Amino acid sequence: MFFLKELTHTISLHPSYFGPNMQSQIREKLLIDVEGTCTGRYGYLITVLSVNTVDKGKILPGSGLAEFKISYQAILFKPFKGEVLDAIVTTVNKMGFFADVGPLQVFVSNHLIPADMKFDANGNPPCYSSEDQVIQKDVLVRLKLVGTRVDATEIFAIGTIKEDYLGVISP
Repeated sequence: MFFLKELTHTISLHPSYFGPNMQSQIREKLLIDVEGTCTGRYGYLITVLSVNTVDKGKILPGSGLAEFKISYQAILFKPFKGEVLDAIVTTVNKMGFFADVGPLQVFVSNHLIPADMKFDANGNPPCYSSEDQVIQKDVLVRLKLVGTRVDATEIFAIGTIKEDYLGVISP
């Protein structure tokens, strides 16, 4: 789920930023470039904890830009098949529902919802309901990932609530 990893990133800095505040400009540009991004290999980069090293810059010929290689430590979020997560429902329709787990969006198909839960299209908002629980927008649910697909810049996930101890979490 969450990992602490040492990563590297290369930043190009315009000559107007050269000067006494250059180190803070490099750190700020690193945060803008990498925080909140997703790589298929490591998952979602949640936050940069520390900047370990900033190598000496190299001037790029013809442009005047300087290139810096930065080593930093970051917290990453990478979901795996079989993992149980708590999520907030964002959309409910007759095909199933979507739920957010931080930056990850999980789809739970109506085939992976218990048979006793029926879709109510006339409800306001639309929901899946049974005798003891209701799944609608902004409800907290516990789900299990049954599959993930990783692209270069995004992770897609399918979940289920059809097992024991999964479903709506009571406040």
